[in-house]
Amino acid sequence: MIIIPLDDDFGRKSQSDQNAIVAELQAAAYNAGLAGTVVPVWRTGSSHSYIAPRPWHPFFKTLGWNQIIASLNKVLTIN
Repeated sequence: MIIIPLDDDFGRKSQSDQNAIVAELQAAAYNAGLAGTVVPVWRTGSSHSYIAPRPWHPFFKTLGWNQIIASLNKVLTIN
């Protein structure tokens, strides 16, 4: 799994726009040699939201935003 924090406004985008962004991030991750499913996360108030396969939801519900940010170990750039 490739967890990618995004700006808060990601949650206000249409589902179509969100899907396009996730597809672009997935392609960038692949091109960077990263294997796994991209999971975008963004702040919503004092919590966070995410787009992940349903079986992964319990895991993401246990994470706090600060824990997510502290666990980042790579930078992904989109050309």
